[in-house]
Amino acid sequence: MIATRIVRTAAALNLVGIGFLVSAPGALAFSVSFAWCAGSPRFELTDVPAGTAKLQFHMTDRNVPGFHHGGGTVPYSGQASVPCGAFAGGFVGPSPPPGQVHTYEFTVKALNAGGAVLATTTAQRKYPE
Repeated sequence: MIATRIVRTAAALNLVGIGFLVSAPGALAFSVSFAWCAGSPRFELTDVPAGTAKLQFHMTDRNVPGFHHGGGTVPYSGQASVPCGAFAGGFVGPSPPPGQVHTYEFTVKALNAGGAVLATTTAQRKYPE
């Protein structure tokens, strides 16, 4: 079900009218953070949308966006975190050249049982820290 939120303009700005913002439930609140560890990182999840059956992760090196780090897909059943090493394969960890610090970004998609995207979020961290 699509939720509709009415956004009223601010009187202080002397604006008149009503706007509509349409979004999937949970899409505005879904967030993730992560910590480096052996294998794939540990992820902390917040406000995962109802109906999520799996989480799809993809890592990008913001300094070298063309390098394919891959990611993984894990089943979701209401847990608040994804443990270190949860990706079965297809993931290459952070690997900046010696002496360099790179920024890595994970894009995480909450998918329903049919594979439709319910919400997407991102999180960034530097490596090494």
